[in-house]
Amino acid sequence: MPEPDPAGTAPSCPHRPPCPGCPRFGIAGVAPAALTSLAALALTHGVPLTVAPAGAATGFRVRARLAIRGRVGSPKLGLFELGTHRVVHIPRCSVHHPLINQVAAVVRRALVETRTSCYSDTAHQGCARYLQVTVERSSQSAQVVLVANCATPEPVSACFELIRERLGTALHSLWFSANTGRGNTILGPGFVRWCGPESLVERFGGAAIHYPPGAFIQNNLDAAQAIIEQVRGAIPPGSRVAEFYAGVGAIGLSVLERVSALQLNEVGPESLQGLALGLARLDPVDRARIAVLPGPAGAATAAADGADVVIVDPPRKGLDAALTEHLVAHPPERLIYVSCGLPALLADAYRLTAGGRLWLASITAYDLLPYTEHVETVALFERA
Repeated sequence: MPEPDPAGTAPSCPHRPPCPGCPRFGIAGVAPAALTSLAALALTHGVPLTVAPAGAATGFRVRARLAIRGRVGSPKLGLFELGTHRVVHIPRCSVHHPLINQVAAVVRRALVETRTSCYSDTAHQGCARYLQVTVERSSQSAQVVLVANCATPEPVSACFELIRERLGTALHSLWFSANTGRGNTILGPGFVRWCGPESLVERFGGAAIHYPPGAFIQNNLDAAQAIIEQVRGAIPPGSRVAEFYAGVGAIGLSVLERVSALQLNEVGPESLQGLALGLARLDPVDRARIAVLPGPAGAATAAADGADVVIVDPPRKGLDAALTEHLVAHPPERLIYVSCGLPALLADAYRLTAGGRLWLASITAYDLLPYTEHVETVALFERA
């Protein structure tokens, strides 16, 4: 299997237009509008803006969610054209890890040979609806989820057997997810494991991190690893750490060697399941240093009390209001804010520093999703 291309390789794409997945395709670096906003934030606080080195230009995406639409015997697997439910078939996507394209081709052929119908948004009929593929880096195998408009896996069982047979050792695990509702939700509320392990396993310089199929995972794990390494370097040895929006523990469990005590807050059930799998496999001494606080971040603000370092990695909407208020009133020695939503970061930075008890010490931009407007940011705040 070919390896992802190194940074600096000029990419090409046979699917643009109309594929909307990479609106800045071929243009390297963080989007200018995002850089302008971050530079203004840095200037306001008198700190430099650091831009992390670029990663691979192709093959960097290790998770993809593809819509399945079309006629029986002629399915399309890809992304919706902007503002429509017309799918752009993207069998040779250059930003996908090569295994994702391989899996999509196998699944498409299995749908054709088993005469499995494809979902129609207008009629709310048809079976195969979405495909999620996630690549485990260590094994170079794929966790595959077929989302279908049926309550049980029986209507796609023949398709599943073909997928399992033809992917062979390239298949990590195969899952069914029932999504019988209308609307644009991709995954159903639960998963049925057809074969393979219960989670992918990744490592970012620390403990094993477990990803069940419904848990959030960064699409670009090489860039995510660089972010975790920066966070690790910002934690003084022996620190008491609280992390909010911890997910499956990708950051917290990966920096465990730096901490004396660790509290992890998360609300998502699938992420909590992955976190539990990771904790269960720790050495008992390490496990004893960790407390898990399930539920909304705004209801777990007491976890920040007594912490030397607080880590937050919120969704795009930013911090819960109650958590922001608590951090302003009771600032930790150090706050590490990992942001995936630039407008929310700008608003939260203003709120966190307005009272003068926290100040912005550094800010780093990561081109986590190349060729898009997205920017991932690590902002370090310190107590005044």
